[in-house]
Amino acid sequence: MFVLLTEPVLLFSLTAVYAYWLLIFTFVGMYRAWFASSRFDEMTTLFKATFVGIFLLFFLILYDDASHNVVSSSRFLIIIYWVLLLTFVGTGRILLRSIQRRLLINGFGRKNALIVGYNKKAFEMHNTIDTHKALGLDVIAFVGVSDENVGKIHNNVKVVDTIKNIKTVIEKYNISEIILALEKHEGDIMLDVVAACDFNNVSIKIMPDLYEIISGQARTSQLYGAPLINISSELMPEWEKKIKRLMDIVISILILIFSLPIIIITSVAIKLESAGPIFYRQERSGLNGKVFRMIKFRSMRSDAEKLSGPVWSTKDDPRITKIGRFIRKVRIDEIPQMINVLSGAMSLVGPRPERPFFVEKLSQEIPFYKRRLKVRPGVTGWAQVKHKYDENVEDVKEKLRYDLFYIENMSLSNDLKILFRTVFVVIFGQGHFN
Repeated sequence: MFVLLTEPVLLFSLTAVYAYWLLIFTFVGMYRAWFASSRFDEMTTLFKATFVGIFLLFFLILYDDASHNVVSSSRFLIIIYWVLLLTFVGTGRILLRSIQRRLLINGFGRKNALIVGYNKKAFEMHNTIDTHKALGLDVIAFVGVSDENVGKIHNNVKVVDTIKNIKTVIEKYNISEIILALEKHEGDIMLDVVAACDFNNVSIKIMPDLYEIISGQARTSQLYGAPLINISSELMPEWEKKIKRLMDIVISILILIFSLPIIIITSVAIKLESAGPIFYRQERSGLNGKVFRMIKFRSMRSDAEKLSGPVWSTKDDPRITKIGRFIRKVRIDEIPQMINVLSGAMSLVGPRPERPFFVEKLSQEIPFYKRRLKVRPGVTGWAQVKHKYDENVEDVKEKLRYDLFYIENMSLSNDLKILFRTVFVVIFGQGHFN
């Protein structure tokens, strides 16, 4: 009888411990696909992750003992548990990485790489890749900046074309990895190349200028000593995407349920103040440019853009009604967007969706602007908690920097940080959600 009673408890405990470490490892990035990660770096990260996890467990046990006025040996056993955990998990990871490296060296899972540029930097990178087969990369070709380099050969690899035809080269040679090794004065060209290559899940890596590395302006990863800025093609692992979507569904449902009284009061107030619909539906560009209708409480006159056409709203916009000004200040107007989140058109966290008219206009003026469309737009985002209203193109450019930073560093932990900061922003009436 005792065994039968304890078995469910034991199963629950094991499941809870597994979920606990899964959560810890997720938040420190242990499950991300690291590019050319060394085993030493992986063990260092594992040590930090388990130290934090054990530290929390130690104080939970200490609190439990203190609340029951007992002194147990559990707090001492936790140290032994940490040593065993670190040993077994570390050994397993080193073994798996070693097998992975051996398979790559023997030709399994290798990727075709393209180096953009034909100069000293490009030659050094080519030599590094050739020397370290465990990277799993095969340099298939060079792409030059000018026509004069086409046809030249370095270490049996040819300059097959110029950057003007880079899309054709990528498709022809089945390229998975692109390394940009351009000179400092070719910065403008670099923007065009990255924009042209940003498709078909091609991973892009940039060799930064030495000044950018020293000044800390570039966050780099290491490819056997060669620093690279990684513009990841896989913005978020598939399993993280599923958890993010689950979070969107659960939280949006809870917000709609608990804010129902606010929704009713706001609807009545809007209807009493001015003629027109309660809700405002506007076309916005979503994931991969797909247009959807974003829902908000109406905060402007119903004919706000009748004469002006599509224009950005401003902080003290005269078209905003009295009720509209209040619901904007406390962000009540955003609540109906939970319906967009439930439908999958939006996420809780992501770049704010822009109108198709402005997307086309801004993409012609600002490089990378359409990269925002690679992720599902959000109710809130890093740009919304860090910047002010979009009143001109310069504001949009500034916000784009924050959006691109979020996109390149997408993770569940960053989403939670942004959600918490959004609460702070709403309380103090800062930020902007257009």
